[in-house]
Amino acid sequence: MKGATFNQLMMFHTIVKEGSITKAAQKLEIASPSVSNALKALESQVGLPLFIRTTRRIELTEAGRQLFEQTKTSVDDLQSAFESVSELGKAPSGKVRLTTPRFVFDYLLQPIYGEFCARYPDIDLEISISDAAIDILKEGYDLGIRFGDRVQEGMVAKALTEPMKEALFVSPKYIEQYGLPQSPSDLSSHKLIQYRFITSNQIAPLLLDESGVTKAYDVPNALIVNDTNLMVDAALQGLGIGRIVEPVIKPYFEKQTLVPVLEAYWCPYSALYLYFYKNTQKAKRIRVFIDFLIEKLREQ
Repeated sequence: MKGATFNQLMMFHTIVKEGSITKAAQKLEIASPSVSNALKALESQVGLPLFIRTTRRIELTEAGRQLFEQTKTSVDDLQSAFESVSELGKAPSGKVRLTTPRFVFDYLLQPIYGEFCARYPDIDLEISISDAAIDILKEGYDLGIRFGDRVQEGMVAKALTEPMKEALFVSPKYIEQYGLPQSPSDLSSHKLIQYRFITSNQIAPLLLDESGVTKAYDVPNALIVNDTNLMVDAALQGLGIGRIVEPVIKPYFEKQTLVPVLEAYWCPYSALYLYFYKNTQKAKRIRVFIDFLIEKLREQ
């Protein structure tokens, strides 16, 4: 395979990631025949087909899978190296794609992302809000924000917050109708706003910390949601006991529109982390976003 060029391997990797020659061409902003010809040249050098083509899809052969896995790190390293060198002396530019849960956007990013866009007008920032678990490499994101215990293996991770707790809360309206639970055993006569995970489709268990021992509680449903904003809204309407990490809900406690419930039993949660593939931060556009985010959060 001595004649294989970096461009051929890069196009091959793009086809794998995008799922088709047409989409790879769109991603690379070149004509489809150019991608197709590069693939044919690479297959000729390997001496084996790299894809099985049908009218509907394109799939890796065993030879294609091995070539992809064995060259992935090298191709990523080369792309990062070329990008880093080409950016010397230039203002940061290009696309930065970030995936984050909704509550993280509301809590951390909403107050500061506009300032980033103004400071770096040549950077095309894309924020994708999803509470689902996202494979950032597979889905083409540069960065992600998640709790530390949910960060993909093999990622570089930087802590953005201190560890936190999951708060339970109700509205004054709920207290008027149902009262306020004084101990975990009281929960059986109350109603809980349940949260369903998007990816697993499972209901998040209600966990309480009793003298260092974590216990799960079964509480009657008030409503099932899969969005943290809806969780807070339902609690404000007095439908049931809500739950979300404490920093997000703290402003509502200060305004007394929501009231803490069983605070002594709140379960500890991991800190929030910004995570990315090890070579991602070599790109100037990524590096300035990482530095900006950490700088602003330290100020807060």
